[in-house]
Amino acid sequence: MKKNIGWCITGAGHEIHEIYGFISEVEGVELFMSRAAEEVSKIYKVDPNNFSGKMHTEKSSSSPICGKFASNQYRGLVVAPATSNSVAKFVLGISDTLITNIVAHAGKARVPTIVYPTDVAPEMQSMGPSKPVMVYPRKVDLAHTNELSTFETVTVVRSIDELRITVLEMFC
Repeated sequence: MKKNIGWCITGAGHEIHEIYGFISEVEGVELFMSRAAEEVSKIYKVDPNNFSGKMHTEKSSSSPICGKFASNQYRGLVVAPATSNSVAKFVLGISDTLITNIVAHAGKARVPTIVYPTDVAPEMQSMGPSKPVMVYPRKVDLAHTNELSTFETVTVVRSIDELRITVLEMFC
């Protein structure tokens, strides 16, 4: 039996429609949603219940499911989109949510991980809930993104196209 891909969604709206569309094209995805991801999905009018695979929502900051990453029951992990808050926690080793616990366990078990942070350039246009908005990430957010890219088992991608290519090459 082929192992699933764990896919975490944090509370970011950046390219959320494209990401959900791509998830539906990839076989064997098991979805993990933070509380903020559930809130943002409603704001952006994306219904995660349309996802046909197994879905886990955050009921507490830890869960027995995290142990499945520690015991290599997944062939890979994707975090997309990843908020600046989540990326900072990944870099600093803070594991106080479902998603940060999963990333920590995956890292300790050397599960290959792809992260698509929301903050990848000093100036970006992103689709808000109703119209495009300009975003100017802080230096600290860009520094965390760059630091995360140095982690041994983590691949940081910087566009939706790079996310697609990397997921397909690494896990499909």
